[in-house]
Amino acid sequence: MAPTSNKMFLILLCGLWLLLAASAKASGNLAALQGDLRHQLALAGPHDGAYVYDLSTKQALVSERATTMRAPASVEKLYTATAALAQLGASARLETSILGVGRLAAGGVWEGNLYLHGGGDPTFGSSAFIQAHYGGIGTSVSTLVSQLVRIQGIHHVIGTIYGDESYLDPLRGEPDSGYAYDPFLEGTLSAVAFDRGASGSERGSHAPAAYAARKLRQALTADGVSVRGGTGAASTPAGAIQLAAAPSPTISQLLGLMLPPSDNFFAETLMKDLGARFGGAGTTVAGAAVVTKAIVSLLGIHPRVIDGSGLSPADRTSPYQVADLLVGLSATPIGAVLREHMAIAGRTGTLERRMRHTAAAGRCQGKTGTLTGTSNLVGYCQSLSGHLLAFAFFNDAISTSAAHTFQDHMAITLAGY
Repeated sequence: MAPTSNKMFLILLCGLWLLLAASAKASGNLAALQGDLRHQLALAGPHDGAYVYDLSTKQALVSERATTMRAPASVEKLYTATAALAQLGASARLETSILGVGRLAAGGVWEGNLYLHGGGDPTFGSSAFIQAHYGGIGTSVSTLVSQLVRIQGIHHVIGTIYGDESYLDPLRGEPDSGYAYDPFLEGTLSAVAFDRGASGSERGSHAPAAYAARKLRQALTADGVSVRGGTGAASTPAGAIQLAAAPSPTISQLLGLMLPPSDNFFAETLMKDLGARFGGAGTTVAGAAVVTKAIVSLLGIHPRVIDGSGLSPADRTSPYQVADLLVGLSATPIGAVLREHMAIAGRTGTLERRMRHTAAAGRCQGKTGTLTGTSNLVGYCQSLSGHLLAFAFFNDAISTSAAHTFQDHMAITLAGY
C-alpha cells in the first residue's frame, strides 16, 4: 500500500475509533443514569415510582412503577393551573366590583346602598398587604375607592355598604377539612376574601364578606368620603348599577404567585372560580369536574381530581400521567407558562434551599408536593449535554427529609446527564 494510502487509512481508522468511542460514552452515560436512578429508587423502598422522558430524543429513559396511582399532594396544582390556562387563558383577569342601588344626588351624594361584589380574586386586599405578601402584584381596595371618588364623583354615602360573596359558595375550606376552615390553606375561602379572607371581629356565616365591606368603608373614609351607614354582608340585588371595577392580575401572574411557593389558598380559590365560570356553580366539586374535563380533553389522561391544592389524600395520579402532562404541553403556550412559573432548583420557591451548588441548580425546575407520608418532585431538567428531560418522582411511606435526599440526588443525576 502506498504511503499516502496508508496515511488516509490511519485517518479513517482513527475517525471511526473516535466515533465508536463517543457512541460508547453516550451509551455509558444513559446506562449510568438509569442505573443510578434505579439504585436510588430501590433504596427509597417499594412505595415509590418514577418516569423520565427525554424530550430531545423523544424516548423514555426510566420507568419504575410509573403507572401506579398515588396521592400527588401539591403536584395537583399543575392540573389546576393547566385547566385555568386552558379555560380562562393566560391573559384573562378576575374582577372585583362595586355596584349601587340608589342614585347620585347633587353634591356627590350617593343616596342608597353600595355592594362590594367579589369575583374570586385571591389577591384582593389592602395595598400594604399586597406589597408585603405578593410583591405589589394584586388588587387593592384603593383602586375601587379611587374610581368611586374621582370618576363617579361620590363624596358622601347615605346608606349601608355590603360585602357580596355570592359568586362562590360560603364554604371556608376544602374537602380534606370537611370544607371547614383549614389552617393549611393559610386563608379563608370567599369570593370577596380581603387579605386572604380575614374577618377581624366580624362573626356569622358571612364574616369575610362583612369584613371586606368594613375595610371598604374605612378606605372611603380615609379618602375623605363621609359614610352615613354601617356595613354588613348581602347579595347584590338585581338591577344594581356598576360604579367601579378592579381587574385582578392576569391568570399567568396569579400562577406565578401560586406555583413557586405552592400556595394552597390560591389553588382552592381558582378551583372554585373555574366551577363558577364553566361548571355551573362556584364550588370545589364543580371546579374539580371542570379541571378533570380539561385534562382529559387536552391530554387524554384521567387523574382523580378532588380539590385544587392537593391537600386531599384522595386525589390520585401517577408519575406517568404527570410526566405525560409535562411532555404533552412542553411545546405549547400553556406549557411555556407552567415552566416559567415552576420553582427553580437552588434559586426560587419551594426549591430555593434544595440542590444548591450542584449541577441541578438553575438547570432543574419543578413542582414539589408534600403530605404526611408523601413527597413528590416533578418538572424539567436541562442537562449538561443539552437534553431537555421531563421527570416525575413520587415517594411514599418514608420521611420527607429522606424523600428529598433521594429526589435531589436523582435530579442532580439528570442535570449531569
